[in-house]
Amino acid sequence: MLSQHPPRLDRRISGLNDRWRFPREPYLGDLLGLSQLSRATGVDIDNELKIMDRLHIPQLQKILTGAIKTKPKHGTVADVTLDCMGFKWELHQPQLFHSGTLTKLYIFALSQKNTDPLKELEKLLRAESPKEQPKMSPVKKITISLKINDPLVTKTAFATALKSLYTNETEVHMEDVLGVLASANILQFPTLFKKCVSLMKDGISPCTIQTYYLAACKYKEELLITACEKWLEMNLVPLIGKQIYLRTVPQELLQKVLKSHRLFTFSEFDLLKTTLYWVYLQLNLRLQSIPIYEAVLAFFNSFPKKCPFLERELGQKFLPVFHCLRLHGITKSKDLEDIKYINFFPEARIVRILANHYRSLESGGDMFHVKDLSTQAIRFGLLINQENKIYSEMIGVYGFFFEIKGIKHGDSSYSFYMQTLKIETVGNPIFVTFAFLFPVS
Repeated sequence: MLSQHPPRLDRRISGLNDRWRFPREPYLGDLLGLSQLSRATGVDIDNELKIMDRLHIPQLQKILTGAIKTKPKHGTVADVTLDCMGFKWELHQPQLFHSGTLTKLYIFALSQKNTDPLKELEKLLRAESPKEQPKMSPVKKITISLKINDPLVTKTAFATALKSLYTNETEVHMEDVLGVLASANILQFPTLFKKCVSLMKDGISPCTIQTYYLAACKYKEELLITACEKWLEMNLVPLIGKQIYLRTVPQELLQKVLKSHRLFTFSEFDLLKTTLYWVYLQLNLRLQSIPIYEAVLAFFNSFPKKCPFLERELGQKFLPVFHCLRLHGITKSKDLEDIKYINFFPEARIVRILANHYRSLESGGDMFHVKDLSTQAIRFGLLINQENKIYSEMIGVYGFFFEIKGIKHGDSSYSFYMQTLKIETVGNPIFVTFAFLFPVS
């Protein structure tokens, strides 16, 4: 039986030196062969170079950065001038090729000159070979221009990004990380971009959650988006919910977190209080500190009683946020009175909640209205700190009583258990979930 060989790629001879290239990838980076082919066939390479999408810039970058590994010596004259942000930045060719954007601009600038751009790049590659060590720059000094419209980019951040072209050890300060991230995105500098993302993931805090999340969405960085969501899931109620920075949480992010099954809260009512604070801060932008809870209740109660707040034109945009809450998990009479007092929710929703509570009590605790554990479970949480050795919380739901307890055995060793203190009857399950949170000391 004859063996079958995979089809071979066609090769085409270019020029007198018998250099070959693959015709299906005309700009793969075989610059010497392409230059010879242009001279042999009379093709106008300048016109083709203007079509930037056909330049295979990533492959070209890899070839150029691989062939040109020398770093500019002290006192070496720069051979490229970048006109950007009102400054003229002096750069060197070997480092310039780490940026996809600057590589495109450089090749395009060569194509605008009378000389053959591929011939100039050929000179550069030959000059950087071990056999030849020229004293002068192999390519004439040229100027390239870059216009930046991203408001996140500052001159300091852009300078840091350009410095990173020369060394991987450039320090990125946290106050400049957003600007450096934006600069890396514009320069198409993936190594620096990933470095900024890593720094931002470790630097998420109440004062940075908004800017980091919006930047992650702007540049479609899924890892940073996920990191912001996970951080807020753990810190919405116990941390940022008690600070003025709660105002800065975008509504889109808040809704995602409220729907998450990983969301930590002490109780469903604590989550309601946090969202009420968030709405209050959206409507009172001049406040510089978090108000007391009674002030929030009085604010919403001040609206006319004819229409609940969420049905008003002012409150309709917040309606999707409160659809994410599990109000059926609020069972204490005092908390239910507060909900009715502020005239915030439509009356039909409050009546439905109270009717379900009454039916559950009448049925000995059976929760007929709850069907899905992941989206309807009543959540309770216990905050673990470093002060006490035993943490205990008692919870009552429709005549059933539970105790959740955590015991500290060492610096980083804990044990937890939950026990039922009283069981009235056996029927439909009561959906309850518990969460334990360990704040960083």
